Amino acid sequence: MFTNLAIATAIATLILGLGWLFAGPLLMKRWQVEPEARALLVGQRLGAVYFGVCFIMWFGRHAGPSELRDAVMLGAIVTLVGLAILGTRTFIEKKVGPAMLVSVAVEIILSVGFAWVLLFENV
Repeated sequence: MFTNLAIATAIATLILGLGWLFAGPLLMKRWQVEPEARALLVGQRLGAVYFGVCFIMWFGRHAGPSELRDAVMLGAIVTLVGLAILGTRTFIEKKVGPAMLVSVAVEIILSVGFAWVLLFENV
């Protein structure tokens, strides 16, 4: 299951990385946020981070149980849960549109998957 989660995360972060680097205004409009220069700059930098995560997940997708794989999964869980909480909060505060809930759903699904592997399949 780890391999499938790593591949799904690699694909998602590749798409997000490309999106933030080359189509930031489109991503912001999808969430119904007005694109402005400072936010787009932060988004571009975030795109580079997403590429890094993409490479970690893609090249680590076949890793067997180990302390390093556990650390990667724990880092993914913390990141994904944090993003889901922030996304939910900004939606409740009406700072973003309902498309944010798609991102939140993906973040929750991936975080639950990584937690499952970490807790129950990591032997």
